[in-house]
Amino acid sequence: MAAVPVYPWRLAPDGLATRRQLRARGLRPGGQAVAAQLERPRRRRGPLVAYLYRVDLAKPVRPMTPAKQAALAKANAARRRCPECRRDAGYVIPASLGVCVACAFPEEQRAA
Repeated sequence: MAAVPVYPWRLAPDGLATRRQLRARGLRPGGQAVAAQLERPRRRRGPLVAYLYRVDLAKPVRPMTPAKQAALAKANAARRRCPECRRDAGYVIPASLGVCVACAFPEEQRAA
């Protein structure tokens, strides 16, 4: 296996992009191998690495199917439903609380 070229952070040549950059252009790697990598130096835990893919070999993002869209809507609705009072909170319930704000702080809700 040949080693991939390594570039310093922000100095990658044109024609290469990270997964996020591809996604912003409506593309995906499409099964291609990593073409290069970026390294950003860090003091404590070693370098931060980002993999780069060739833009000319990237494929368009697959369109969302109706079934996938329905599954995503159902999953997002479940994240808004409070497990304690079973109501739709109207926002994604924070993992740090685990329940809606009204159930997490009932004494503050009565005072207001």
